[in-house]
Amino acid sequence: MNKYKKGIILLGLIALIGFPSCQVMNRYETPEVSTEKLFRDNNSTDTTTIANIPWKEYFTDPYLISLIDKGIEKNYDLQIAYTRIQQAEASLGMAKAAYFPDVSLVGQVNHSRSSDGQRGKDVLGYHSTNYSLGISASWELDIWGKLNRQSKSKYAQFLNSYAYKNLIQTSLVANIATSYYSLLALDEKLVITIETVKLLEENVRTMEDLKNAGLQNGAAVEQSKSLLYSTQASIPDLESQIRQLENSICTLLGQKAETISRSTIYDQKYPDQLDYGVPAQMLAKRPDVQQAELTFRSAFELTNAAQASFYPSITLSSGSIGYGTTNTLSNFFKPENIFASIIGGLTQPIFAKKQLTGNLKIAKAQQQEALLGFEQTVLTAGQEVTDILFSFESSLKKNGIREEQVQSCKNSVYFTQELLKAGDANYTEVLTAEQNLLSALLNQVSDKLEQLQYTVNLYKALGGGIE
Repeated sequence: MNKYKKGIILLGLIALIGFPSCQVMNRYETPEVSTEKLFRDNNSTDTTTIANIPWKEYFTDPYLISLIDKGIEKNYDLQIAYTRIQQAEASLGMAKAAYFPDVSLVGQVNHSRSSDGQRGKDVLGYHSTNYSLGISASWELDIWGKLNRQSKSKYAQFLNSYAYKNLIQTSLVANIATSYYSLLALDEKLVITIETVKLLEENVRTMEDLKNAGLQNGAAVEQSKSLLYSTQASIPDLESQIRQLENSICTLLGQKAETISRSTIYDQKYPDQLDYGVPAQMLAKRPDVQQAELTFRSAFELTNAAQASFYPSITLSSGSIGYGTTNTLSNFFKPENIFASIIGGLTQPIFAKKQLTGNLKIAKAQQQEALLGFEQTVLTAGQEVTDILFSFESSLKKNGIREEQVQSCKNSVYFTQELLKAGDANYTEVLTAEQNLLSALLNQVSDKLEQLQYTVNLYKALGGGIE
């Protein structure tokens, strides 16, 4: 074949390779989602966000900081997340290795026997032994980008494993902080209940004195005792809840149950104004949003890989070089015993029982599913931030009202007790005032806990807690 014809064939092959490959080389782009009014009634253009604050600076309680440190170091869920990163890294390494040929060292001994008519009566008298030792290689050329796309999909999954780790860490930080604040709230409720019991014990003594003086009846004394016993009975429940919550925190820390060192709930500070930034910052930092986007990216690359499967595959199906000889191993490595072979192949799918078509349809459907999942995750994230912002602001409005309620209840207890001693009030008014005071004090602690939890939840919802 002359050079002219060879050139035409070469150009034809290049055109054959280049034309369809352009169809599967579309680059990945992050899906566009509208962030306008993603935070309802909160459309600030200020890019200051608490999510950018390291958790060691966001939380100021040294006991809490120590607990979170331990959790990040020893929490089992987080350690499992690290093993997933290792698994994804190994998968990515295997995907990248597909670019290179498979190379094997091959040694073989082939012994055969057969009948030879010239040897007379000898059956299977003729024998031969072939010895070979060499290197074998096979290689698929990634002309259409199928292997490249599969590798990119694995890379997206690798990044996804990091996003998963970040999701676990952000949740861990939030869970430890929320559990810690809940523990402090239970401590304060226990203190309030014990103080109330002392007040009720004094009230019972007062009722007994008034009964002995003929100013009250036995019903007043028994009602006072009933309220006292009811309040005393709540103390073991609170103590049990405290112990269980301590155990729960220890589990988060990956350690055996023990007492948790802590401060008090009124030592905890939070800003009156929580900076939430703009939605785009949340999308960039939230691990679950990142996971959803990377899942779509992986599906996108796999769709392209499925498309590339329709094009012919060009492979070096068998290539080998080495030494070979028959019936003797003497002088095995002489130059005259060297052999080399190469077999190349081109395979164009024609009828594959609809497997290629079916795989492509599945890949496209999975890509669409991943896109819808990403859009839903963004919408849910926006709702979460919106709900927390409004709930936090609403909770803050209760502080002044609750303080006035507590003060009024304290005054009511004092006045009714004095009126009772003077004979101008009955015992039910005193008991009602004491019950209202206990309820108001406990609700005040609940308000404080609620606001602390909202600050943690917003920090998590914006993607904070990752360093």
